[in-house]
Amino acid sequence: MPKNKKTEWQVGDPTISVVSDQFCNPYPMDLLVKRKVQNFSKDHYEVFDPSGNLLLQVDGQAWGFNRKRTMRDPAGFTILTMRQKGLALKTKWEVHGGESKEREDLLFTVQQSQAVSLKTSVDVFLPENNNVKKTNTCDFHASGGYSNISFKVFKSDALIAGVGFTWGSFCKGKYNFKVRVHPEVDYAFIIALLVMVDDNENWC
Repeated sequence: MPKNKKTEWQVGDPTISVVSDQFCNPYPMDLLVKRKVQNFSKDHYEVFDPSGNLLLQVDGQAWGFNRKRTMRDPAGFTILTMRQKGLALKTKWEVHGGESKEREDLLFTVQQSQAVSLKTSVDVFLPENNNVKKTNTCDFHASGGYSNISFKVFKSDALIAGVGFTWGSFCKGKYNFKVRVHPEVDYAFIIALLVMVDDNENWC
C-alpha cells in the first residue's frame, strides 16, 4: 500500500481485527444503521446488512454523565461495553469486551483530538498503545460528523470506513445512516466508534 498518500483499504490488505475476527469480511460491507430514542434517557441503534438481516444492536443512555452503551448480537449476547470516563475538556471513552471493566479486557480507548472544534475529531488507541505513556501516535483517527453527512475513519492515511448518507429527524432523535466498511475491517469496531461520535453530537 502506498505510504504518505490518501488511499482506501482494499481486498488483500491486512485484516483489521479490534473486537473479533468474526466481524471482518473479505469484501466491502454496506450497513444501514437506525437510531431512535426509546424514552427520555435511553436510545437504541440497530445495524442491518443490505438484505435486511439484523447484525448488531446498541442500547444506552442518551443523556447524562458517565454514560454507558452496550453492543449485542441479534440473540442479545453482549459483545462489548462502551463507557464514558468522567468530566473532561476532551471526551474519553473506554471499550471493553463483554460486560467487563477489567484492564485485561480493554479493546480500545477513544478520545477527542481537540477540546474545541467545528467538527468532531477523535483518536483511537489500542491497549498496547495505551501502555506506552510517552507516545501521542494514535492507531486510528476519525473526523467529520453525522450532522454534515460526512464521517470517515482512517488507519494512518488509509480510509477504512465512512458514513455516506443520513436522513430522518435529528431533533426527534430518530434517523438512519449508511456506513461503508472496507474489506477486512472489523465492522463491530467501526459501529462502536461511530455510535460514540454520534453520542457526542446529539443535542436532541
